[in-house]
Amino acid sequence: MTAAALGALLQARGYSVRLRKLDPYLNVDPGTMSPYEHGEVFVTEDGAETDLDIGHYERFTGVSARRNDSTSSGRIYSSVLQKERMGTYLGQTIQVIPHVTNEIKAFIGKAENSADFVLCEIGGTIGDIEGLPFYEAIRQFVLERPEHQCALVHVTLVPYLDACHELKTKPTQHSVKELQSIGLTPDVLVCRSNQELPDKERQKIALFCNVHSDSVISAPNLRSIYDAPVSLHRMGLDRAVLRAFQIDPLPPPDLSKWHNVMDCISNPEGTVRVAVVGKYTGLDDAYKSINEALMHGGIANRVRVEICWIPAEVFESEDPRLQLEGCHAILIPGGFGERGSEGKVMAAGFARRMKVPFFGVCLGMQMAVIEAVRNLLGVSNAGSEEFISEYENAGEQIEPVVFYLKKWTQKGKNVQRSKRDAKGATMRLGAYPAILRPGSLAARTYGTRRISERHRHRYEIDIKYRDQLEQQGILFSGMSPDDILPEILEIVDHPWFIGVQFHPELKSRPYDPHPLFAAFIRAAIRQSRLV
Repeated sequence: MTAAALGALLQARGYSVRLRKLDPYLNVDPGTMSPYEHGEVFVTEDGAETDLDIGHYERFTGVSARRNDSTSSGRIYSSVLQKERMGTYLGQTIQVIPHVTNEIKAFIGKAENSADFVLCEIGGTIGDIEGLPFYEAIRQFVLERPEHQCALVHVTLVPYLDACHELKTKPTQHSVKELQSIGLTPDVLVCRSNQELPDKERQKIALFCNVHSDSVISAPNLRSIYDAPVSLHRMGLDRAVLRAFQIDPLPPPDLSKWHNVMDCISNPEGTVRVAVVGKYTGLDDAYKSINEALMHGGIANRVRVEICWIPAEVFESEDPRLQLEGCHAILIPGGFGERGSEGKVMAAGFARRMKVPFFGVCLGMQMAVIEAVRNLLGVSNAGSEEFISEYENAGEQIEPVVFYLKKWTQKGKNVQRSKRDAKGATMRLGAYPAILRPGSLAARTYGTRRISERHRHRYEIDIKYRDQLEQQGILFSGMSPDDILPEILEIVDHPWFIGVQFHPELKSRPYDPHPLFAAFIRAAIRQSRLV
């Protein structure tokens, strides 16, 4: 959040920025991690599966991240080992220093002249053994650059102890001392706490950590993460960073768009309740972009969005009406695996029959199609190839409505996949175009007939029931340019019912909400007036 807010502040001063994330974990990327393990996987335009922090960077700065803006220890080591196998190092003994550190430095320095400022965040905690190669690489990187070309910002914790009503600065002192022992001296300290730091504590930290007192920045808890740019400017973060580069901090930044965002959040004109029926509802970070995009839809309509997180499995043992009746809209997000799928089918059916605004994202769209084929076309065994082993274990035969995508075109090249492939980075990933049907709800919402949205999935909806579904008023209003893969589904005789195969939440911004989320919340507002 500090990196994202700092990027927004530098932009507000007229500078261009790029943001990058270096994670010390050994996974090559987060693509195969459980959302409960690491939160959501954020997908870039060019199809990289990245840490969810990249999503914060995009939401705050509006700069679309690229594949080369995120890396991990696993990716760094993989690259080094691949080069060793190829003979790139000409028989050298491969070591952490210089080979791993050189790879890290190369990552940080890629296209460094593409923006006025390149902000690189190193994840983890100072003292973690897996982070040591990154710290050493940063030490070397700073040393090799001209003076005042790099600045080090260290985010630390200043805990408040209720027992003695006191802020404790010792964790910050020890963290900085650990950094100094490996040759890194922070230029700026950002001190997280549940309250604003008094001058006495800031001056104490400055004295013991060898940092100017104006470069000790208080980062207290806020009403909203979108208050961070305004708050951190008030605390002096952007001025401290510019001083480290010996850049005049005048004139002040233009923060009007952030003031407008916070005005909408702080002074809503109503509240709507949206039920999110998913598999990973026990952790907000599992659906971080969905959560934020719904808030952006609320900002666009100046209402507060209250999210009701509902585990999909509950509908497999009880009537959906008990959980959904008080909600003004229903959203089913993306996901993987059979668990909770029948509950999602039931939630989609409830929204269709009861005329409740519905938004199905990726798997959510697939479940809505399965529900319609079962209950409107009478194909009671309609299902997805994704769950075929579970059906077979139960002794059932299914009629696949959702199939495993084995071949598609990406950037003019044919891509082929098999279920025996490795799981990492083998899905349909990144931005793909779609053509919208003239006059459809989707086309009216977007205001155009050609769109591009980001995908992350292995399974697609079969169009074999298209004609029969359209006779029931269910339209595939968005299709791939070759008219083979459905991208958007909508119901004609319904207040607002849309399913999408892609992930629109990834492109939503607080100051530029995604049109589908803005329209979805407008539909929820209309529904709230009927309830």
